[in-house]
Formats: sequence, C-alpha cells, structure tokens
Amino acid sequence: MESINLDKVKKVYVIGIKGSGVIAVVEILHAMGKEITGSDTEEKFFTDEILQKLGINYTEGFSVDNLPRDADLILRAASYNEENNVEVAEAKRRGLKVVYYPEILADLFNEKYGVAVCGTHGKTTTSAMLATVLKKAGKDPTAVIGGRVRQWGGNAIFGESEYFVIEADEYQNKLALYEPKGVILTSLEFDHPDFYPTLEAYKKSFADFIGKIPQTGFLIAWGDSVNTDEIAKKCSGKVLTYGFGKENDLVIENYSLIAQIQKFEIFFSGESWGFFETKLVGKHNALNAAAVIGTCHQLGLDLDAAREALFSFEGTTRRFELIGERNGAKLIDDYGHHPEEINLTLKAAKEIYPDKNIIAVFHPHSYSRTEALLHDFAQSFDGADQVIVLDIYGSARENSGKVSSSDLVNLINKYNRDKAEYIATIDEVVEYLQDKIGPDDIVITIGAGNGWEVAEKLKEK
Repeated sequence: MESINLDKVKKVYVIGIKGSGVIAVVEILHAMGKEITGSDTEEKFFTDEILQKLGINYTEGFSVDNLPRDADLILRAASYNEENNVEVAEAKRRGLKVVYYPEILADLFNEKYGVAVCGTHGKTTTSAMLATVLKKAGKDPTAVIGGRVRQWGGNAIFGESEYFVIEADEYQNKLALYEPKGVILTSLEFDHPDFYPTLEAYKKSFADFIGKIPQTGFLIAWGDSVNTDEIAKKCSGKVLTYGFGKENDLVIENYSLIAQIQKFEIFFSGESWGFFETKLVGKHNALNAAAVIGTCHQLGLDLDAAREALFSFEGTTRRFELIGERNGAKLIDDYGHHPEEINLTLKAAKEIYPDKNIIAVFHPHSYSRTEALLHDFAQSFDGADQVIVLDIYGSARENSGKVSSSDLVNLINKYNRDKAEYIATIDEVVEYLQDKIGPDDIVITIGAGNGWEVAEKLKEK
C-alpha cells in the first residue's frame, strides 16, 4: 500500500461521509486541521449529528457536480466504488487521488503504538472501553471506534501520545492494512459471507493478521473458544487468554448481577486482582472488560485506574441502549446483526427483566448473511417471547437475494410455534405496536439496518 503524506493534504472530500467507520476517520482528520466536505444518501444516521457538531458541510445525494475542483484527496466509504457510485467514477476519470478510508486509518495507525481490537463480536464496546481506560490513565490516546461512544459524543478521540486504538473491521479483509503492536481477539465465528466464501477463508484473514504481531508485541485472546485458541497460536509475541474457563490466564470468577451492575473478580495465574464492576449488561461485557484488564496489565497500566474507568464507562450507542418508553414499556435498541450477538443480547434482556414480555423487532442486514446463517438466526431468539421481522435491509452492498424475511419467520416458528411474524416496514411495526405495548413489555429493536427507527418513533416525546 502506498503511503499518503497527510502533511501535504489540506482539503479532503468524502464520498459516503455518514458511514460509521468513515466518520471516525473524518473526526481525526478534522482534529488535524484538514478542511472536510462530502456527500452521502438522504437517509438519516447517528453520524448526521456528529457532522453537524463538527460543522462539516455535506451534500445529500450523489452527483458529479458535487466533486470539488480543489480537493487534495478523495476519500471513499467501503460501500462505494466506481461501479456503483457516480462520484467515485468521475473522480477516477479526472485522475484525482481516490483512497479507500481504511488506507488513511492504516497510515495513521501504523505510525503509532497501535492496539487493534478484532473479532466477530464485541469490537466496538471493547475498543471504546480500552481507549476510555487509557485516557483515564493519562495516556492521551488516539482512538477510532465503529460506533458513537456516549462519553465522547462521537466515534473518535485525538491524542498526542504514541498509543492508537482501533476497532479493526475484518470485512473486505481490512485487517491486511494494519501493522499492530498489540491485538485483542474477542471472538471468531463465520460472518460476511458476501466476501468470505468459507469459514476457513474468514479464519485465515484473522490468522494472517495475528501473524503480523511482532515478537515484542502481544495478543489478548478470548480463551473459551476453539476458533480463537487456534488463531492465537499464530502469534509470535506474548499471548494472554481470558474467559470464564479455569484454563485461561485471566479467569473471571465470583460473577454477580445486582441492580444492573455486573461485578466479578479477576484471577491472574491464581492471584486475585480484586473485583471489577461494569454498568454494561450481559456476561459478554464482563468478557470485554476482562480483555481490557489484560491489555492494561500488558501495557503496565495501573489496574486501579482501569477499575475506576471501567465502572464509569457508559458504553456506545446502539449497544443495549435505552431509547425511552411507550405506555410504560421500555424501548431498547441494539446493533446485534449476527446470530450469536442476538442470542447474547436477548439473554441479557431476559436476565435483567425476567418477569417482562420481551418483544424483539429484528431488521436482517444483507441478503447474503441472512441466507448463509438462516438456521442460526432462526435459533437465536430464545430470549424473546415475541419476534417481529422486518424486510431485509440490503444496504449499498446488495439489493436482492435468494431468501426473504418470510423464510426466516417460517423457520423461527418451526422451532418455536407462533413466536415470530413478518411485518414489512418500520411504519407498519410502529402502528402495530403503539397501542398494544405497556408496562409489562420490553421492546428491543435489533439489527445493523435502520430498525432503530421503530424505537425512536414509538418513544413518547
């Protein structure tokens, strides 16, 4: 990959500027003093608010007329290329410098002491946790996260130290761009079937990435998984495993959940490091915290500072986020779009609200993922009492496929009779639920599409 001299770049135009990954790079470039403009669709995302906060001008709708004549660099989102976007095609025709946004991120990351958080699940929360702890410990990190961190009001922080934390996305094998000094591997299960033809191909991208960790570097890996254990063997640096299993280096013990506060003790090689607490729900977040604690140990950070930062961490948006209420029913939104994520989220909901009626409103994301993992999806709603499935959200990657939401509903009902129903649109779901739900109900909108709008539209103003 050709390195880009950002010192010479004054003006950047971003195609797909509302992307959740892109926005973090935009925040870093803005903090570096670059002039940013861009374009995207009219669809509203949480990133609109960030762009407005930063005072960045952008156009809704794509047109060759949007392209500025004086931009030093054209940045494109992952979902846009010269085949599906007129602006990318025109920029290439004009001979402008067009760069895929992870290439810029890699340039920035590789120059620093980079710690990457990768895995099928848990990347956003874990990377945000780690950056928050580093900041609390006075290490002034730079960080780029795939979701908005509540305490930051955005996706990124810009620091002056050598530390750089990223959420390293495996889609389209962006992992190949990064040269990490340290890595957290949170999980590994098959995903992104539109890019990776098999589980083995998916695992290879992680194996190659872990193999790049230098001997002086480290890997903090979830040790309760056959897949992560297999990949961890590719690391030539220091390896620490974490989990609930006794064979791990860092073992979570004496776990409890009281008043929605998770408390647990961490043991390292049989020695207690004391109790830690987090306000984030679900045992998967205890695991995420353990990964951060292990990283702090490897970096020589004060564990008491980590303890304080972990408890104060408010999480990221779209991760079991309380949106509001309707008729006394709580409305919660979660980004989970893989079967295991859905399973963990709904189990956490049932653990917190054991006496409530859990209604999951699921927005499947991408036809290829829904098709490849159809049977897994169908068995991931055990924690819900009722399931509503919206039409599949194709995104910019796909606009059709071989499966439908009705296929998923039929399969869910095969395992759990009459549990699921198909309602095509967001407005239809809102109309269906608005007068039915009450104090005994918890409505969880779940998925990577825009199903969150159901909760927002139901919320009492």
